[in-house]
This record gives sequence, structure tokens and C-alpha cells, in this order.
Amino acid sequence: MNRFYLIAPLVLLLLFGGVFWQHNKTAAIEAAQKAGEVARADETARVQKAEAERKAREDAEQRAAAREAEERGKEKERRARWEADSARIAEETARHAAQAADYTRQIAALEKQLAGLRSEKEKRNREAFAAAREVELLAIRKRNTELEVQRVTGIIARRATGSRAVIAGRPPSPSRVASASDGK
Repeated sequence: MNRFYLIAPLVLLLLFGGVFWQHNKTAAIEAAQKAGEVARADETARVQKAEAERKAREDAEQRAAAREAEERGKEKERRARWEADSARIAEETARHAAQAADYTRQIAALEKQLAGLRSEKEKRNREAFAAAREVELLAIRKRNTELEVQRVTGIIARRATGSRAVIAGRPPSPSRVASASDGK
């Protein structure tokens, strides 16, 4: 039995060693295959990563070129718009300056015409005043003349009545004599 204790574990150890050795062989082959697959996968991943990076760089370069072209286009458009606005502003400025000069000439002409019209109005006002004064003086002279004619006519009429009384032989009435002396 003593031997049995020794032989059985040795046989089992040999059996286990054979299985282990077989398994190590296949495991080494599988590990080598797995390592090869991992290496191939790593290589594929590295190639894919490099390809992705290359594509990303190309994409970034294309986007940068497109963005730069777009910015250049926008800058050209902005510059063209600015130049058009500058030209329009210069044209409007020139047009407004010409209008201002024209309006200045018109204002000067109208002010000159207004000064002439004011002097003409003043002259006509003076003429109207002089004519009204002359009319008033003539009316006063006419009234004075009419009063003088009435006075002289009254004097002549009194004298004539007094003369008729003398001619007729009657004495003048006291009221006629008093009125004749008042008229003098």
C-alpha cells in the first residue's frame, strides 16, 4: 500500500503532465494565433486610425479651404458693398452740394426780389400816402372854397338886399342890419 500511495500520484501526475503539456501546446498555438489576431487587429486598427486621421485631416483642410474661400467671398462682397455705398454716398453728397448751391442762388435771387418788392411797396405806400394827403388837402381847399363862396354870397346877398331897400326907399329891417354886421 505504501507503494500505491506513491504510484497513484505519480501516474496521475504523469497523466496530468501529459494533458498539461498537450494543453500548453494547443494553448501556445491558440495564444500565438490570438496574438497574431490581436496584432492583425491592432495593425488593422492602426491602419484604420491612420486612414481616419488622414480623412479627418483632408476633411479639416477642405473645411478650412471652404471656410477661407467663403470668408474671401464675404470679404469681397463686403468690400464691393462698401465701395458701392461709398460711391453712392459720394454721388448723393455731390448731388446735395449741387442742390445746396442751386438753392443758395435761388435764395439770393429771391432775397433780391424781396428787397425790390419791399422798396416798391414802400414807394407805393409813400405814393398812396402822398395821394391821400393831396386828396385830403384838395377836399379841405374845396370845403374852404365852398365856405368862402357861401360867405361871399351871403355878403353879396345882404348887400343886395340892403341896396334894394335903399333903392326901393324902405329902411332896412333891424334884423337884417344886425345879421349884415355879424357877417363882417
